[in-house]
Amino acid sequence: MGAVLIKNVTYDIKKLINQEFIQGYFDIFYFIFPIVGLFLTFLASKLLIGHTKGQGISDTLHALSMRDGVIAPKAMYTPLINAPFTVGFGGSVGLEGATVYMGSAIGSNLSRLFHLNTRNVNLLIGCAASGALASVFHAPIGALIFAIEIFSLDLTLASLVPMLLASTTGAMTSILIYGDETIFSFTVKEKFELQQIPFYLLLGMIGALTSLYFTFIYKWMGRVFKKMGKPFIRLIVGSVILGLLVYLFPSLYGEGYASMKALLAGKQGFLLEFNNWQPTKNHLVLALLLFCIVLFKAFATTATIGAVSVGGIFGPSLMSGCCMGYGVGLLINYAGIGHISPSNFALVGMATQMAGVMYAPLTAIFMISELTGTYDLMIPLMICSAISYSINRYFNKYNVYQEKLAQLNMLVTHDKDKAVLTMLSLDKVIETNFITLSTEDTLGEMLHSAVAKSNRNIFPVVDVDDTFLGVVTLDDIRTKMFDHSQYDTITVGSLMRSAPEIINQDDDMDVVMEKFKLSGAWNLPVCDGSKYVGFVSKSKVLAVYRRKLIHIASDD
Repeated sequence: MGAVLIKNVTYDIKKLINQEFIQGYFDIFYFIFPIVGLFLTFLASKLLIGHTKGQGISDTLHALSMRDGVIAPKAMYTPLINAPFTVGFGGSVGLEGATVYMGSAIGSNLSRLFHLNTRNVNLLIGCAASGALASVFHAPIGALIFAIEIFSLDLTLASLVPMLLASTTGAMTSILIYGDETIFSFTVKEKFELQQIPFYLLLGMIGALTSLYFTFIYKWMGRVFKKMGKPFIRLIVGSVILGLLVYLFPSLYGEGYASMKALLAGKQGFLLEFNNWQPTKNHLVLALLLFCIVLFKAFATTATIGAVSVGGIFGPSLMSGCCMGYGVGLLINYAGIGHISPSNFALVGMATQMAGVMYAPLTAIFMISELTGTYDLMIPLMICSAISYSINRYFNKYNVYQEKLAQLNMLVTHDKDKAVLTMLSLDKVIETNFITLSTEDTLGEMLHSAVAKSNRNIFPVVDVDDTFLGVVTLDDIRTKMFDHSQYDTITVGSLMRSAPEIINQDDDMDVVMEKFKLSGAWNLPVCDGSKYVGFVSKSKVLAVYRRKLIHIASDD
């Protein structure tokens, strides 16, 4: 129901904007309305909500990874305010991020109400997310796979059942309200033939490149906006960029579903919604316009998100892929190297771009098939999605949702072993009950003042300033400790040896474990600079790690 509300409010705003009396000033309002929408979102966030952050899938991943699935209660309604203002007035982003975040917030707060454990909290968030997405797109299978691929939930057959029910419920709710028509009505007029495979291989590679481009622009502009500092500056810059791009290319307005519907139906008229452009059937010109849309869609999307931190990239990736696929189809026909259906290429291009940007090839395949109501192009969908995903994964380990969390070692959902290790604090595993020695101490002094009073078999050696010099172990003195004649002649300095590795007090736990691996030791000294602090035992680290992992994955 939350997804339906967001969708309805957004489309009501679009309908209001497209009234006949506004159409008389059509061109100029393509520039004004997106700016108005972003300013309304900014004001609503500041005055009514208190912040503009936390409105998307990345924030849901952060909650799953670092906050035991806890999402603030206000997130159950803030997307209903921010997303319609942003998208309804022309923000070039999708609604799916807001609907998934809203659904996840509802799931999170319901789980806290019933005091569920962490594992079930994550499962309920996955249920809410798949239900919300299924409601938006009428795609229960795609929504279910999306929740599994993007959130990387640890599922069993038993836990899969509630997600199936949630996804089905979301789709049925939307069908009861909107009817059972697919979002994109599509009919395969030219069936897939095996001799077209080389062209689809080409489409997969071009789609991989446009996905890499989209991801690069998204990350690069994200860093640029972050450096701007003040939120109001980001709002002004993002609004101006978005307004200009939408004014020059009206098809960048909003999610772009109207443009995608036109291309899938083989209608190219929307491409010529520019000032003083005349109708043309020149495939080269139309392909150029389509690739311009692909080029600038990434800027328009990132400018919108950079301005108000609201919106998703699901819809924009579909839009870019649709235009890319149609454009490639036009160029193939124009070059005379083959005859294919540009509309078929547009549909497969949507999945290609989605698989490359989101690293969700299965979601792309099934979501596009459900969105269009056809499975006739399943083979090219699988081929192109696999190519795009593989190439993008080769250059970037993480997708745009995961990147920031992965850099902070917070991506527990996808890299659980490493993430749990980095969640451990080195200070919690340092042991300090070791008796220190000096290089001038004799063997006899060591035996009486250290060995006899300690239950440890390692003794750190330090100077008067506590600078770490080395270690002496029981193994080093085992053959000498019963020879009383050597008690006064042998000194610790002569027995001392260097530690195989030294752990710095500011080392991350993955660095600590790497040093244990390289040295083969079970105990390593910890120093703050050159000052001795204590020792870390591999067995204690593994014990604490195991308890942490059990806590995260526990069903109790």
